[in-house]
Amino acid sequence: MSKRVLIIEDEPDVARLLQFNLEQAGYAVDHAPDGETGLALAESTDYDAAIVDVMLPQLDGISLVKRLRAARRPVPVLFLSA
Repeated sequence: MSKRVLIIEDEPDVARLLQFNLEQAGYAVDHAPDGETGLALAESTDYDAAIVDVMLPQLDGISLVKRLRAARRPVPVLFLSA
């Protein structure tokens, strides 16, 4: 079974590049274009890692991760920042 990664990124070109490279490396990848969608996915699916943009529409990346931690979702997170 492949590792599952969630990308939460609102910039389409960045998201596509990350997704392509992770899939080429054998990961199963889901993408969310905003914080609310990303939070919903992260709360409903067990991910091995998440790549989260700091500046997101609807819910910023820092707040998103704080809410995940409050819900005891211990997914490892890598933040992206401009």
